[in-house]
Amino acid sequence: MENAFLQADPGDIVSLLSGTASDILSEITPELPHTDFVTDMAFIMIMGAVVTLAFFKVKQPIIIGYLVAGMLLGPLSPLWTQVFPGDTIWMGGTGILGDISALHLFSEIGVILLLFVIGIEFPVAKIRRIGSVAVGVGSIGLFGTMGVVFYVAGALGLGFMDSLFIAAALSISSTAVIVKIMEDMGSIRRGSSIMVLGILIVEDVIAVILISVLQSLALAGTVSVNSLIVVVVVGAGLIGGTFTIGTRVIPPLIDKVAATEHREILLLCVLGLCFGYSLLANMVGLSVAIGAFLAGVLVAESKSAEISKILSSPIKDMFVAVFFISTGALMDISQLGDFVWVAVALIGVATFMKFGGNMVGNFIFRQKRLKSVRVASALAAPRGEFSIVIVKTGVDLGAASAFLFPLIGVISIATTFIAPFMMKVGDRLAPTEETENG
Repeated sequence: MENAFLQADPGDIVSLLSGTASDILSEITPELPHTDFVTDMAFIMIMGAVVTLAFFKVKQPIIIGYLVAGMLLGPLSPLWTQVFPGDTIWMGGTGILGDISALHLFSEIGVILLLFVIGIEFPVAKIRRIGSVAVGVGSIGLFGTMGVVFYVAGALGLGFMDSLFIAAALSISSTAVIVKIMEDMGSIRRGSSIMVLGILIVEDVIAVILISVLQSLALAGTVSVNSLIVVVVVGAGLIGGTFTIGTRVIPPLIDKVAATEHREILLLCVLGLCFGYSLLANMVGLSVAIGAFLAGVLVAESKSAEISKILSSPIKDMFVAVFFISTGALMDISQLGDFVWVAVALIGVATFMKFGGNMVGNFIFRQKRLKSVRVASALAAPRGEFSIVIVKTGVDLGAASAFLFPLIGVISIATTFIAPFMMKVGDRLAPTEETENG
C-alpha cells in the first residue's frame, strides 16, 4: 500500500487535512471502507488517553485533560492553527470529527451512567437527612445568582430576553462536571458532597421548571401556571414514589438477580433499571439525569449495591470520557473575540454570586462553617449541560440572540477549567471536614 503522505506536497497535505478524520483515511487508503463513527471514536480515545496521561503526570484534574483533548480535535485547536495556515482545518465547527450525532448520543449516555453510579453512593437515609436543607440552600443560591446576573447582563447591553435566558443558564451548576470532579478528587463520600448532590438534584428540577417558564414567555408572553403545577406535581410524585414504593419493590428484585451469581445478568438488570428510570423521568418532563440518579438510589438500597457499582463503573468511565471530550470538541469558540469581556464579566459575577448565595443559604439553615465553604466552593463555578439547553431553547424559539449559544459555550468550558481549582480552594479553607460514613 502506497503512502499518500509521502507522495503529496505540503499543499496537498493541507488540503487533505481540511476534511474530517474519515476523509483523511479515505484519501490514504481509498480501497478500504471507512466509518465516520469508528474513526471518530478512535481519534477520541487515542487523543484522550495521551492528553489525560499528560495531565495526570503534571497532577492536574483529569476532567481538564478531557476538555483539552476535545479542543485539540475540534475548532480553534492551538495545535492545528499553528501547524496549518488559515481556516483549512475546520469543517462546520467540528474539527476533524465527522459523526457528530453519534457523539451527542454517547455524551447523553455518559451523563446518565455517571449520575446512576453516583446515585449508588447515596441510599435514601442519607438523602432524607439533607432533603429540606438542600431545597432551601439550592433555591437561595440559584435565584440569588439569577437575579444579579440578569441585572448585570442588562447593564452590559444585553436585551431583556437575552438577559433573562443567560441569567437562567448561569444560575444552574453542572451536575456532570461537579460529580466527576468530586469523584476524581476522592471526596464523593464527604458530608458536604452529599449536600452538593442534593442541591444539584434540586437545581435540575428547578431548571426543568425554568425551561417551561421561559418557553411560555417566549411563545405567549405569559407564564402558564398550569404547566408549572404539572411539572412540580409530577416531579414530586416520581421522587416520592421512588423513596416509598420503589425502595420496597426494586431492591429485593435486584438481590434475587444477584443471587443467581451471574454478573452479566446482574449488570443487564441494573443497567435496565438505570435507562428505564431515565426514560420514565424523560416521559414525565424531567431530566434523564434525575431518573438515572434515582435509579442509582434504588440500587443503593439493595444488598448488591457494591457489586453493581463495580460492574457498572468501567462502562460509565468510557462514556463519561466521550461526554467531556465531545464537549470540548463541539464548542465553537471562533467568535470569542467579539464578546470576551462580556464572558469574563458574567463568569466573575455568576461565580461570586453562586458562592455567596450558597454561603448565605447554608448560614440561614445553620450548617457548619467548614461544610458550608466546601458546598459553596463546589457549586460556584461550573456551568454545563442545562445551561446549554436553556440558551439553545431560547435561540431555537427566536427569543434569544444567536450569539448567546457560542457565549454559553465559552463560559461552560472556562468555568469547567476553573471548577477543580475552586474545590481545592474550598479544601484549603476547610481542611478538616469529616468523611461521611453513615
